Amino acid sequence: MKTSFIKFASLALLLVGAVACKENKNEVDATEEKEVAEATVEAVTYTIDTEASNIAWVGSKPTEDHTGNISLKSGMVKVNGETLESGEFVIDMTSIEVTDLEGDKAASLKAHLEGTVEDQQTDFFNTPEYPTAKFVVTGIEGSTLSGNLTLKDVTKNVSFPVTVKYEGDKMMLDSEEFTINRTDWGIKYGSGTFFDIAANKAISDDIKLTVNLVGTK
Repeated sequence: MKTSFIKFASLALLLVGAVACKENKNEVDATEEKEVAEATVEAVTYTIDTEASNIAWVGSKPTEDHTGNISLKSGMVKVNGETLESGEFVIDMTSIEVTDLEGDKAASLKAHLEGTVEDQQTDFFNTPEYPTAKFVVTGIEGSTLSGNLTLKDVTKNVSFPVTVKYEGDKMMLDSEEFTINRTDWGIKYGSGTFFDIAANKAISDDIKLTVNLVGTK
């Protein structure tokens, strides 16, 4: 009986590990800020179409997920032939949208995330003080894009898988879903990693992101 239990427990741990690995397939290892990529003189500039571009996000607790979108304020990439050489994107953090809720509930979560509620300004993104975030390309190798991501006053280098396509005067950059750990940027509110919070009340440190950008010459 004891042997059977050990075998069952080992199998359960393997299954849990497999699920965790699958869920964290594109988990970002945030590192120190790196040197920004420089484009060649032959590179052509594509200006980001902010209306056609989007960043989708997923935040979670043990009992529920919340989903939404964030818009870009501006951006551009420089391309030589079909090789993306450099780029810079400004993210409008005041544009946070909640898509899984409606009405007052959506507005309340949006206000909390943006920090527009008294005594909650610093819980998450504190947009009154930091209305924008920024991503600056530091390199692209194969299908992996790397860049310095600045949230609030913290800059970390991140890498994630992307697909870049061209159609006439249009460039489309689409990422796979990837995961950042918000605490790498000092955003620790509700984190069970840093505070004594019941497991079913803690807010996940992970934020899942999917980037879809459209640029035109």
